[in-house]
Amino acid sequence: MPWKWYDSQVIRIEDESPNTKRFWVEISGDEPLDFQAGQFVTMDLPIHEKRLKRWRSYSIANAPDGSNVLEFCIVLLPGGLATEYFFNEVKPGTTIRFKGPDGTFVLKEPLDREIVMVCTGTGVAPFRSMLWDIHRRQLAFRSIHLIFGARFEKGILYRRELEEFARLWPNFTYDIALSREPEWPGYRGYVHQIYLDKYPEARPELDFYLCGWSNMIDDAVANLIVKLGIDKSQVHYELYG
Repeated sequence: MPWKWYDSQVIRIEDESPNTKRFWVEISGDEPLDFQAGQFVTMDLPIHEKRLKRWRSYSIANAPDGSNVLEFCIVLLPGGLATEYFFNEVKPGTTIRFKGPDGTFVLKEPLDREIVMVCTGTGVAPFRSMLWDIHRRQLAFRSIHLIFGARFEKGILYRRELEEFARLWPNFTYDIALSREPEWPGYRGYVHQIYLDKYPEARPELDFYLCGWSNMIDDAVANLIVKLGIDKSQVHYELYG
């Protein structure tokens, strides 16, 4: 089944960190985008003459709520045509054309397993969508542990929301690993040390969801499947490049 194309307009932009922005777009017309939390869309951006070099995929950062407004969390990558376009040229009123939704990186219901979400940087976006979807639909879940990695404390994305979810749900926890913040009181280093410490052996009731850059995913998959012996059916991931 072919994807459907949508026209949208940027209605709001906010800084989330020194090199990350949140963009809200409103889809033209009254028809909302029917998507599942964790899915992405593919945008056709005016950054190249060739079609395939104009396309960039971004996870939807908000939960399905019946509206026609979507949020995206985008980090500036120096030399990246798409992110430099977003940071230097996109403003409220800019038109964004995209197709979708697509992707199978979604939580499997019922949420009766121990869910471990591992992400770095803007890889938190699909998990934020999932958490807000759980909150909006008042879904029961066994446990969720989100592990987030960044370089510096100022790069912790959606921090207040994570704190609020932890306050709201006793069965939701989160840990943050910072690789270049020597005074950080929490985990200093990378996300891998956290799940290796918390989940040192394979258990059939665990499900790991991984989202971030390919080197993090590669290391995590090797750790989980090869080192810990986790069955590959319990490891789900979304690559960011």
